[in-house]
Amino acid sequence: MSSKVYFTDFRTKPNSLSRLGKLHNLMKMAGFETIDFQGKFVAIKMHFGELGNLAFLRPNYAKVIADYVKERGGKPYLTDCNTLYVGGRKNALEHLDTAAQNGFSVQSTGCQILIGDGLKGNDEVDVPVPNGEYFKTAKIGRAVMDADIFISLTHFKGHETMGIGGVVKNIGMGCGSRAGKMEMHSDGKPELDQEKCVGCGLCRRVCAQNALNLVNGKMTINHNLCVGCGRCLSCCPHDALEPNWLQSDMILDRKTAEYAYAVVNGRPHFHVSILCDITPNCDCHGENDAPMLPDIGMLAGFDPVALDAAACDLCNRAPRLPNTWLDDCPETKDVFHDAHTNTHWREAILHAVKIGLGSDQYEFIRMK
Repeated sequence: MSSKVYFTDFRTKPNSLSRLGKLHNLMKMAGFETIDFQGKFVAIKMHFGELGNLAFLRPNYAKVIADYVKERGGKPYLTDCNTLYVGGRKNALEHLDTAAQNGFSVQSTGCQILIGDGLKGNDEVDVPVPNGEYFKTAKIGRAVMDADIFISLTHFKGHETMGIGGVVKNIGMGCGSRAGKMEMHSDGKPELDQEKCVGCGLCRRVCAQNALNLVNGKMTINHNLCVGCGRCLSCCPHDALEPNWLQSDMILDRKTAEYAYAVVNGRPHFHVSILCDITPNCDCHGENDAPMLPDIGMLAGFDPVALDAAACDLCNRAPRLPNTWLDDCPETKDVFHDAHTNTHWREAILHAVKIGLGSDQYEFIRMK
């Protein structure tokens, strides 16, 4: 069965609706008011951007959604989970500082911010994965799962390992705890950089398998005992523990789809995807390259898979901009595979369809 995907472009005229007004009307047209928000906690999942990156979505978009939720009687909050890599968002304090420096506040968004997996990235819930082939359960941030209703607000763009940074990626990778991100990105067992290790022993205290031992003042990992829980990653103050990144991009796409299904399954969910500043890489970068494509518009609906399928079709029909990343890339009919030829973005969509997350068949409805 096909899903309904609602679309509006960015065109505005003097004395007419702004982009923000168009977003509100698009959400209404897509059925936002059919959800019972009265007295419910509502998680709005978005990316606050890495410091130095200017392509992330402005807080104004989040405020439209938060205000609409409050208008319908709900209790909204913005959320994202901590990152696995070393950057400005690897723990809740740095994450909130980064969000604030990028303009996210109660005043600019109309609601509070809760970091989904807590202070150190280990406040998580094991959530069942329906029809999972790689996971039976997913490690999802507790504050994400505590919500009664889930909404995703996605900046659609390219991605260096997944091909696209779309709705499925925003939900699946974005809502995984640090250990969950390790499960998706790697074979599940961390490596130790002994040059960074100072032998403090904090990691050993949280290891339930006795897989970590101090030898000559440096920690060692017994991978035969390690079960890949990822707890040690979140407590090392010197970032001496790192994921083993031996994971094919194709499997990464599929694993992320399974995590996304765990997040939305069993509760009301709604999705918005903004197709602007379509850069080649993720907003996790501390910089952003020039957009590869012109700004296209906004999508809304109840099916995250259909939104990603529609977004890719819109992007592949759009003209490519000069003086961008694509200048030195091969040119086929697939702009995202051209940008990163190692990636397989269709795998996430195909696997999402296979396990029942959504449909890649859609009815495209344009808002006048």
